Amino acid sequence: MEKHFIIIAGEEAGPKSNKMGGIWNVINEEAQTLATLLSFDKLDTKDEKEILIAGPYYGHRGADWNRGLNRITDMEELDPLNPHEELQKTLESLESSGIKVFTGSKLVEDTKIGYLQFQTSDFGKMRSMYMGNEMTLESRVKAEAYKYFGLDSLRYESMSNGPEYTHYLCLSYAISEFVRLLISTTSENSKVSDTVSTQGFIPCPGVSLHCHEFGVFYAPARLKRLGIPVNTVATLHATLPGRIAGYNTIQKRRNNDSTWPLGVPENLAALEALASYADTVTAVGESTRQELRLFYGINGIVIRNGITIETDKIDWDRKESSLERIRKFLSENLYKYHGGERISPEKIIPIFTISRLEVENKGYPDLLDSLVALEHIIKNSILEGHMEEGIRVICFLVTAEGQKTNLPSGFPVNLPKEVLVGNELRIQQMIEEKGLVFSKMVRGKRSVAALLYPQILSSSDGGLGMEVGEFMAGCCAGIFPSRYDPFLLTGLEAGKEGTPSVVSRVCGFSDAIKTIESLKEVLGGVIVVDNIDLPYYEAVLDYALAVSYFTRNFIDDRVKYKLLCREAFLLAKDMDWRAPTEQYYELISGARFCKQENAADRR
Repeated sequence: MEKHFIIIAGEEAGPKSNKMGGIWNVINEEAQTLATLLSFDKLDTKDEKEILIAGPYYGHRGADWNRGLNRITDMEELDPLNPHEELQKTLESLESSGIKVFTGSKLVEDTKIGYLQFQTSDFGKMRSMYMGNEMTLESRVKAEAYKYFGLDSLRYESMSNGPEYTHYLCLSYAISEFVRLLISTTSENSKVSDTVSTQGFIPCPGVSLHCHEFGVFYAPARLKRLGIPVNTVATLHATLPGRIAGYNTIQKRRNNDSTWPLGVPENLAALEALASYADTVTAVGESTRQELRLFYGINGIVIRNGITIETDKIDWDRKESSLERIRKFLSENLYKYHGGERISPEKIIPIFTISRLEVENKGYPDLLDSLVALEHIIKNSILEGHMEEGIRVICFLVTAEGQKTNLPSGFPVNLPKEVLVGNELRIQQMIEEKGLVFSKMVRGKRSVAALLYPQILSSSDGGLGMEVGEFMAGCCAGIFPSRYDPFLLTGLEAGKEGTPSVVSRVCGFSDAIKTIESLKEVLGGVIVVDNIDLPYYEAVLDYALAVSYFTRNFIDDRVKYKLLCREAFLLAKDMDWRAPTEQYYELISGARFCKQENAADRR
């Protein structure tokens, strides 16, 4: 039986560290979904499959190139890899060349996923030979990159983000070298039939390499230049010029303006441009696909992100208990730290947004303006008798510059300015300027307030003490008014917990919705607000009306609200990882997944 290696690579590929997030989720879900489908014989192939995840290894504090993140790779929960002969020889050859790799494995159904974590921090200490000259392994990598692609590492590494560029280049080199040695080792051990050998062909293993984001794009480019027979896919979750241009990218696309905005990191963009060497380039959303063509002249296809939901129904008990915890926390701490009237927990309606700390791109000005508009909507609803008095809507703004320790009691209701850094201070100032502060709410002058939550959510975060899923389940709605967002996985994550949400049209998530379900205005578990063609204040008002719609149903018609939760859940379930995983597999292997009835015939 022939063996087919499926390697999924990325800067955040591997066992979850103390800081990994979005891309890690994507790679992890792709690998686990593929393993599940392989276990249940959904592949139209007779090859033996082996799934490998390839990423970096940060073994101790200070090993991470990003001192702010300070990631530490935790492999304790993984089993030993126990590689077969060819893989063992490959790993031994790799380490003899100075590339240290840490391994592990986990079983998903009947399929094993192997983990290869490459340590790049020692490349500057290891000696190597290149073109007859002795140098460090890091220098060899840079010299070869200049020879093959003109990557000017001498200049690139002197830039402010030089350590990041060097790490990506070395990581990509290590991954590509692993693939090269794997193919070489396996081919040497293959028995060549007389018929094949007389025709001048040497059999080699099937190897597919799927690279997520620019940090590992040098790998497929190098393999292509070396002539190594490997099938490659490069996936972009955004483009660097697009991220820097942010919400201005829409206008750039409309004007066919391919000039890069100021601030694009030249060295990282040079790595991103190497996506063109992959056999196939994919984007997670239509906007990213258009950016690829505009900024790099690369034609790609769209394969959306997804989410894994292992249940067929919403856990209502979890939602109720999480809501109760949030309400109780807010009621007690508002009175303790802000005084005024004690707000009954039953009167508090928690909503949320959660994102990276990109103030304009994530639409924080839009969000705060919509909360001001929501204040007026609620006030008028109370005056007209359509809503009971005393209702308080509190919007959590979960975003942080990094993880925090030694937080004060009552955090984040008790939020001293000394705790805040960078853009956290800017957002808090915006909250105060809009009058969305608790001092007005507890004195009965406001019905809506914004609560900055500058911390990475976890059971030990020093605040609510809730995991992300629990927190989302406990909130009544999510609001995601991004001006630039290639996909928006958080919209799916909210739906997974049965929490309805409001999303902007600019999100790739809204593009994906169109292929599954046509949502009518102000109906359904996910409401899409047009923030592309509508004037700013009309879009802001639509955000406020959408949140008001969910809030009113939560208060007055719990049966209808539960139906909206169910719709959000079913939409997320319809956008699971199976479809994108099948598309990725077909691209990298040339084999199609079997229809369920065909698979059943073979059992």
